[in-house]
Amino acid sequence: MTSRHFMSSLTTTTRRAIHRVMLVSLAVLFLLWPHGAWAHDIPNDVTVQAFVKPAGQRLDLLVRVPLKAMRDVDFPERGPGYLDLNRVDAYLRDAATLWISDAIELYEGDSRLPKPLVVQTRISLESDHSFASYEAAFAHVTGTRLASGTELYWNQAMLDVLFEYPIRSEQSNFSIHPGLARLGLRVVTALRFLPSTGATRAFEFIGDPGLVRLDPQWYQAALRFVDLGFLHILSGTDHLLFLFCLVIPFRRFRALIPVVTAFTVAHSITLIASAYNLAPDSLWFPPLIETLIAISIVYMALENIVGGVGVHRRWMIAFGFGLVHGFGFSFALRQTLQFAGSHLLTSLLSFNAGVELGQLLVLLLLIPALELFFRFAVAERMGTIILSALVAHTAWHWMTGRAERLLQFRFEWPQPNAAMWVTTMHWLMVMVLIGGLAWYLRKYWRPVLAPQGAARRESSDLGFAKVIASENSLQVQSGGDA
Repeated sequence: MTSRHFMSSLTTTTRRAIHRVMLVSLAVLFLLWPHGAWAHDIPNDVTVQAFVKPAGQRLDLLVRVPLKAMRDVDFPERGPGYLDLNRVDAYLRDAATLWISDAIELYEGDSRLPKPLVVQTRISLESDHSFASYEAAFAHVTGTRLASGTELYWNQAMLDVLFEYPIRSEQSNFSIHPGLARLGLRVVTALRFLPSTGATRAFEFIGDPGLVRLDPQWYQAALRFVDLGFLHILSGTDHLLFLFCLVIPFRRFRALIPVVTAFTVAHSITLIASAYNLAPDSLWFPPLIETLIAISIVYMALENIVGGVGVHRRWMIAFGFGLVHGFGFSFALRQTLQFAGSHLLTSLLSFNAGVELGQLLVLLLLIPALELFFRFAVAERMGTIILSALVAHTAWHWMTGRAERLLQFRFEWPQPNAAMWVTTMHWLMVMVLIGGLAWYLRKYWRPVLAPQGAARRESSDLGFAKVIASENSLQVQSGGDA
């Protein structure tokens, strides 16, 4: 009896242990199992299409978003996972509010518009092309729905929504903050603004671009591009190294004025020309410019190492390489010129102003630092060689890496046609302008820099005269003693 009770007790304990192990195992499996039925994964790439159109006392916002970006919404299904189009409307309105309108801020002037009215929602096929224009998209969203028997999985459908905002006037200035970055890992928003004037403005941005002024005033565009230019020069390592090489031999603001001015004028010319589509649009052109920028840094560093560089020579070199760097600045502007509105030239000049402010800040910090370095750490000539050698080493690696990418492109001569001849004539005019400007700067800066050279020669002649006088004095004293 005792052994039977012992075996019974042992069996009960073992069973309880087995039950606990099974419960723990089931819990682990529940946590590790892919829960496709309870939650949706974050999609990698999401493309959002949108139209903004003010009309009278209302503003229409038309949006198309992939339904797979509407996470944490259990859409009704039928059969083997098809959307139940008869019961999906209420879920679409909730998803449109939660994932779209709550993430978008629209402003009329400086006043934020209230929450919009969800006018219509539609389920569309991925193959539908109605969002090619506002008229087609509006007709599609307000038109006939998909047949209820359409066999469509939820992750292959598109959600189209028409929102309506109350506004004071269609002539107002509107802004939008499309905070749709949470829809996916990489969200691209293609937005078109249709003002009452009829001139459509197209925007395309990745992630959250912040506040976007759909029709900016000139001062709004200017402030935005001054900020862009300032931040670009501070974040552009290659441009900063080139500026560093310019500064090392000349650490006086007066001596740097012609050098920095020549660089500024030169990159302004090619930046504006590129913004007006005068630059080549071939795929090999950006790698070519990046390679030339690296070459410019290597050249300037080697010239500092060799020594004997005068201001006259340095400003001309800065002007030539500034033309190359201007194309580099234009590449940074390609995606941001869409925010200029109708103020293209104002935005370009403002970007240049921001670049100059950034350069001025760098010079204000760099010149005193170099003075302290050469005064207390190392002799000026040796320090110039060491710093320039470090810059040349870095730029050399950039140059070789960029040249390898450049050589991967095939170069083909352009076909002689009317467009090519027009572009050639435009660039000839630009080259004539550059030549005239270079001649004017050379003529203007020579009288300015001449007193400096004369002072140096006068100081040298004075020192030579002192040496001669000292030798004569020694000779006289020697003769007297004899």
